[in-house]
Amino acid sequence: MVDAPLISAAELASLQAAGLGELDAKLLQRLDHAHREIDWRDARIEKLTFEMARLKRVKFGKKSEQLNAEQKALFDEAVDADIAALEDQLEELLAAAKKPSDTSARPKRTALPASLPRVERHHEPESITCICG
Repeated sequence: MVDAPLISAAELASLQAAGLGELDAKLLQRLDHAHREIDWRDARIEKLTFEMARLKRVKFGKKSEQLNAEQKALFDEAVDADIAALEDQLEELLAAAKKPSDTSARPKRTALPASLPRVERHHEPESITCICG
């Protein structure tokens, strides 16, 4: 993440005199909000990843206490449900973080017209016998 240089109070005052201070203040506020949102998303992703790792360790790791079959089945169901929910949340956050902007959306290609001639070429080797015989 690239941090933009902060504008000092004197520079902001000179921009105020030029009439650009309001715009600059709004831009700085938006930039600060964007940084906070990115930091929050990164922390949330890290927290979900850590929780998934912990649940997997509990499920697949070595256990110091032995559970009977019924308790183990109930526990495994709960862990599977938790892991599935966490994976869904993580996918949503990653998709939101990687969502392309609407301005850069490229149109999809259309199919080629049926009137275009099609040429099929098959490439055969000169010889099909192996060197080793």
